[in-house]
Amino acid sequence: MSYEPKIVGFLCNWCAYSAADLAGMSRISYPPTIRIVRLMCSGRIDPVIVVDTLINGADGVLIAGCFPGDCHYVEGNLNAEVRIKILKNLIAKTGLEPERLRLEWIPASGGVLFAEVVEDFTNQLLSLGPSPLAGGNPDKNIMELLAVVRDTVADVRLRELVGKKRTP
Repeated sequence: MSYEPKIVGFLCNWCAYSAADLAGMSRISYPPTIRIVRLMCSGRIDPVIVVDTLINGADGVLIAGCFPGDCHYVEGNLNAEVRIKILKNLIAKTGLEPERLRLEWIPASGGVLFAEVVEDFTNQLLSLGPSPLAGGNPDKNIMELLAVVRDTVADVRLRELVGKKRTP
């Protein structure tokens, strides 16, 4: 039996989702490994949902939004970038490969770019192999550590700090 990665993509409505729609309408071919969830802004991604997605067996999570400076919500994508950097660092400490989490900037006109990103991420996950949390026998150590990460990113105090800038 061959392995086909399962990717969950959280896409910004204004740019990345429009690019995915353009790829489909233009009949641009890309691997059928991604399931898309539309968000109004990549800045609305909840790290708890990302961790839950990995715990539930996704091989990879793609967050895609507008290029910096093009966000319809001004700094939403920059807030997402901060959250994802922190989350990748925490995930790396669990023993799960942080490469299973990916952040990309894709413009609304980027149907070809969207297809390339999905293809590249699929190939990256193929080289990593199946998630140790997928299937009938998940790695209990990683599962327990991810539960700690989930509790950490759910803490209201951390949520207050992440994505906020200090003024001089």
